Amino acid sequence: MLIELAIGDAYGAGFEYSPKAFVAKHNTLAGYVQHPRHGIVPGCYTDDAQMTIAIAEALVSDEPWTPEVLADYFVTAFKRDPREGYARRFYAFLHSIETGADLLANIKPQSEKSGAAMRAVPIGVLPTIAEVVAACTLQAKITHDTPNGIAAAVATSLMAHYCLYQLGPKAELPAFLAEHVAFPWHQPWRGKVGSRGLDSVHAALTALITHSTQADLLQACIAYTGDVDTVATIALGVAANCNEIAPNLPPQLFEGLENGQYGKNFLSGLDKKLTELVSV
Repeated sequence: MLIELAIGDAYGAGFEYSPKAFVAKHNTLAGYVQHPRHGIVPGCYTDDAQMTIAIAEALVSDEPWTPEVLADYFVTAFKRDPREGYARRFYAFLHSIETGADLLANIKPQSEKSGAAMRAVPIGVLPTIAEVVAACTLQAKITHDTPNGIAAAVATSLMAHYCLYQLGPKAELPAFLAEHVAFPWHQPWRGKVGSRGLDSVHAALTALITHSTQADLLQACIAYTGDVDTVATIALGVAANCNEIAPNLPPQLFEGLENGQYGKNFLSGLDKKLTELVSV
């Protein structure tokens, strides 16, 4: 799931909040696209995938699932591989601190944005719904300790869990989510995606339900416009484990994905460890 998730993030990074005409012209899956304003190198993932990596590393470790441990993983992932994509203030904040303890002592976690949701897909590997909800709530509170910030994260991890453990057809995902996160999931998302986490998750859910291949799904996520890298990150991470969505992403997106120290090969190895946590 981490490779597909990173592809969604890296491909979406070329289109995040870009003009509708730019998206319509370049959203062809022919390759990664240079964003018209920022300088992220095409094929490089952003904060969405980097923070997901931190969550995945914490999951496969033998360390306790605590705010202190998770904060250390967040800071370590950034410090060893600083990269663009984070919100400007949070990027500066991460540069200003050295440890997870610093993060916990100084962060103001009153955000409803998508940061806690965009990194929540791997938590779906946990064996029960109760464990998924508890673990995701804890990680979300570190940076997004608001009802909507937590709800967006929990819904993301539950979507992943639902598909990983084949709890039902994807058409019933809205009803499943509504049992655990109060929100009108059954109403299809339409239009531009804003920065609120629930909006990104809602858009990803609609795209997942209405498309049956990963390629169509990715194009649909980008076509929304707005915060599309987050939508694509969530949607492709979930879709990687959905047996109703065919894995047909074009080869050029795999070939063009970065493969430095924390690129494709690293993600593949971490993915294998993560998959071993799935209870069969």
